[in-house]
Amino acid sequence: MSNEETISKVKDTLEELRPYLQADGGDMEFVEITDDNIVKIRLQGACAGCPGAMYTLKLGIEKKVKELVPEIHSVEAVPY
Repeated sequence: MSNEETISKVKDTLEELRPYLQADGGDMEFVEITDDNIVKIRLQGACAGCPGAMYTLKLGIEKKVKELVPEIHSVEAVPY
C-alpha cells in the first residue's frame, strides 16, 4: 500500500471514530504518519484534558486503526 493510500485509510478510520468522541464533547485532528508508521493525532475539546484520554487513545482509536491498517505501529497524541 502506498503512503497516500495508508494516509487515506487512516483518515477514513478516524472519521468513523470521530462521532464517538464528539458525543462526549471531544474531537481529534489527524497530524501525520511518521516514517516508522506511527500515527500522530491531536485530541481536542473535552478529550484534550480528560484523564481517560489515554485509554480512549490506546484501547479505542489505536486498536481500531491497527485493525484496519495493519502496517500502523501505534497511535500517539501530540500536544498543541
